[in-house]
Amino acid sequence: MSEHYNQNYTREEVQVILNKIKDCINDNQYIISQNQNRAENVQFINEYRLDEKKRKEILLSIEVDDFCHSLNNTNPGYEHEVLYVFCPQRNLFDIFGEEEFVDIYTKFNIIEYKIDKKRVVTISFHKRNKPIDYLFR
Repeated sequence: MSEHYNQNYTREEVQVILNKIKDCINDNQYIISQNQNRAENVQFINEYRLDEKKRKEILLSIEVDDFCHSLNNTNPGYEHEVLYVFCPQRNLFDIFGEEEFVDIYTKFNIIEYKIDKKRVVTISFHKRNKPIDYLFR
């Protein structure tokens, strides 16, 4: 595991982080990045025909045990931001109707833009494409 990855969390601390993420999702204060730099997200959404309802359902079903690590944002000007990686596993149906058990790599950025106002950017939402270590499994 990279030395930039932080797994120094208790279950309770991860639960607080996850609650912030889910609160934003429930309040529709979130997006899943689908710009030109996030083709993997777009491909995943299309490959499994994940409409908005299904994407939201997947995100809201993430549990503390799905937590892997956090890391600092490496984009210039955003180094102060902490990104949180979870990797839930779900049965999904591809475009041919075939069921597949998929590790879904998700990476979240919780952005606080006003006092008590947050939104979540889901930077990564795709099939896992690298080894991961779960903190609590």
